[in-house]
Amino acid sequence: MNIAWFIIVTIVFIGIQTYIYGKWGLSRIQYTRSFNEKAVFEGEKIEMIDEISNKKLLPIPWLRLESKISEHLKFQKRSESDNDINSGEFHRTLFSLMPYQKVKRRQYLTCEKRGFYRFQTVSLSTGDIFGITENFRSVPSTAEITVYPQLLAIDEIPLPAHSWLGDVIVRRWIIEDPFLTSGVRDYAFGDPLNAINWKATARTNRMQVNQKDFSADHHLMIYINFNQTKDVWRPIIDEEALEKALSYASTVAQYAIANGISTGFGCNAYIDEVNKQSIRIEPENGRQQLTYLYETMAKVKMGTSTFFDYFLKEDIDKNMNGTDILLITAMITDKMTEMIKHLEEQGNSVEVLMMELDAVHQQANEEVSK
Repeated sequence: MNIAWFIIVTIVFIGIQTYIYGKWGLSRIQYTRSFNEKAVFEGEKIEMIDEISNKKLLPIPWLRLESKISEHLKFQKRSESDNDINSGEFHRTLFSLMPYQKVKRRQYLTCEKRGFYRFQTVSLSTGDIFGITENFRSVPSTAEITVYPQLLAIDEIPLPAHSWLGDVIVRRWIIEDPFLTSGVRDYAFGDPLNAINWKATARTNRMQVNQKDFSADHHLMIYINFNQTKDVWRPIIDEEALEKALSYASTVAQYAIANGISTGFGCNAYIDEVNKQSIRIEPENGRQQLTYLYETMAKVKMGTSTFFDYFLKEDIDKNMNGTDILLITAMITDKMTEMIKHLEEQGNSVEVLMMELDAVHQQANEEVSK
């Protein structure tokens, strides 16, 4: 009789707790995901923070969180007893929550590839103590992270020995602008009389002259040609070469802006998958411009929007002049050579940085060209 009652009570208990967890297990569960940084450079680590709360009296024996995460964001396993499971692009982690408990879990990821990563939804699932039933619910996750191209040392970029990039930096500091005054200084032999600041001279009892600021009339545009074959509609054949080109572009942009050069960026790729427009950012200076360039380079898709000679023709048609252009490309066509010549005739200077494709992709390129 006692065994029979025990069996009956056990069955009733299992039935009741199954009903309770099926009806209220996922109620009043709140979840948020965030990162400790909005943007990092390729190869850096970032902290992902999952915060989950059980805002009810019913304890949760187990709660599984599942989300799709790019394979280019690698989780760092904390210990052998880690409850996190990574399978391809899916990440799973387990929680248990007492009544009115909030749990915050921090996990470190290595950002292995440039890009813009957005987390749309996270799936929550729980069930009864014995695992007889299981309920699911998707919750929005608006967390996102931008991974900038990897920055290199400027001397790692294979610029030609006659590169004018250094001259651009020097030019910024040797052309005085007579309309810009940055302060006063002591008179030096050879200074013109019309440069004397008489008020400052009277105040200091020493001959003072106006200190002229320097002109920044030249601009730098960094262009990347995403065409790797003469067939513009052919898929990118060597993504690694273009990733390296973006690293070169971001490094040159950082170097130039740090030295006071107004810098812009352009390429015949795109960001919007629907409206595949070429990218062109006009030259500006300052930290905000550099961040804008980094973000744009991070979001560039691996595809082409037009032939690169058409891209260059847009600059010719708008009579661009007084601009230094650094062109990073894996190929130079006759049409591109013609466009470059026109740009130089309009008062621009163009330097070409050739990117080498690996042997397999170079052979494929030659076969397409034949």
